[in-house]
Amino acid sequence: MDTHILIVDDEKAITDLVGIYLRNEGYQVTLAYTGAEAAKAILEQDFDLAVLDIMLPDIDGFELLRTIRADHTYPVIMLTARGSQNDKIEGLSLGADDYVVKPFRPLELVARCKAQLRRYTSYGSRAQEEGSAELTVDGLVINRDARTVMVDERPVRCTPLEYSILLYLVENRGRVVSVEELFRAVWGEEYMSSSSNTVMVHIRHLREKIGDDAANPRFIKNIWGVGYTIEG
Repeated sequence: MDTHILIVDDEKAITDLVGIYLRNEGYQVTLAYTGAEAAKAILEQDFDLAVLDIMLPDIDGFELLRTIRADHTYPVIMLTARGSQNDKIEGLSLGADDYVVKPFRPLELVARCKAQLRRYTSYGSRAQEEGSAELTVDGLVINRDARTVMVDERPVRCTPLEYSILLYLVENRGRVVSVEELFRAVWGEEYMSSSSNTVMVHIRHLREKIGDDAANPRFIKNIWGVGYTIEG
């Protein structure tokens, strides 16, 4: 089945151009120019990735992101002219996986789509891995074959990024993982000063899902000025 990508932007020229680049890479692409069109597509079609503009004439990109995250874990890239840190943090807090600011180079966006899709494909894979299929830490169970997370026998639905963060910390349990190391390992990109906020927001979102109290954490402990650790 072809990889299906949703592109949402009210600037038709941008949307059409991005669609052309992605189709040239062999992807199936659905274009939407309003929030209403996008919301209908999200409810009626299956996607592997979505690129959402924040500033839309009706339903904004944040609301569309909430709609997606209510039922889906596929990657979402926010595409917007806004460059403020607050907008980025809000998008990441709602479950966005990446954030591209206009103006952008189409090939850069294509590269980011590919990176997110590689992570998503890996997340959904059922391939066997070396070592034990299950990693267990104090009621937290990660099944690396099924790519599932359980806390006290309760299933936890993670996005590919959240799963990758949790898996890396559990695989390195007992030692402190620096923010820079975690970002390089999970995002696969060069670490910059703004990357710290990106990691922090995803850790916060992950803690909420696994029921971890930041003030008295059961699993993910923050070592101030250094990074994070899961004791094991």
